[in-house]
This record gives sequence, structure tokens and C-alpha cells, in this order.
Amino acid sequence: GFIFQDHHLLPQCTVLENVLVPLLASSGAATTDEERAMNLLDRVGLADRRDHLPSRISGGERQRVAVCRALINQPSLLLADEPTGNLDQKTADNVGTLLLELSHEQDAILVCVTHSLELACRFPRRGELCEGKLVEKGSEG
Repeated sequence: GFIFQDHHLLPQCTVLENVLVPLLASSGAATTDEERAMNLLDRVGLADRRDHLPSRISGGERQRVAVCRALINQPSLLLADEPTGNLDQKTADNVGTLLLELSHEQDAILVCVTHSLELACRFPRRGELCEGKLVEKGSEG
């Protein structure tokens, strides 16, 4: 699953349809897929926004939709590129918590690229790019 700094939602699709988009490449969205999508949307507090277009929801809500979209296929690897970079601090904290919780629940490996030290420190393992070299850091700093 992929999460980008800019959510890249399809503007003509509803929140629910955007979450289901990755399933269209396989066999199309089935009823159980829609139930899983609604469960994810409920987890992120957006079940009541399922029929809204992206233009009718906030930036933080769009990013949470992108998180659901990345998790709909239950990936074993989740790649997040600056997932909180465009968000205010409170929303960034919530999205960070959500990513960590959902990746743990789905037993997915979460690889996150971020400039946020607050988010990075929440990971048990992290690497830091220093002078062109990747240096492994512990959660202690």
C-alpha cells in the first residue's frame, strides 16, 4: 500500500469510491470489500462522509481517506511518503497514530519517510539520512 504526502484522491469519486479504487484492478469491489472499506472509514471517523466528494472534506479528512485506500487490500508492506507533511499538528498526530495502529492490526510492515521528528520517534526502528548515508537510529533518539 502507498500513502503520499498529497493524497491524490480522484475528485469525481466519493470518499467510499476512492477507498475502493485499488480493488478495481483485480476483480472489482465486492460487498465484503465495501464492508471492509466502511470499517476502515469508521476507524478513521469518516463513515458519515462516505458519499462526499474530496472537495467537500478537509485536508486532514482527505489524508485519512488515503490511509484507508492504502490499507483496503490488506498489504503486507505499507509505504508512507511524508503522510503528515501537509497537516496541522493535531491532525498529523492523529494520522500518525492511525498509521501505527492499523499497520500493527493488519500485521503490515510500515516504512515511513518523514521530516517530523515527533512522528519518527514513535517508531521502534528508524534510519536517518546523514550526509548521504542512511544511519540506523533507535527509538531513544
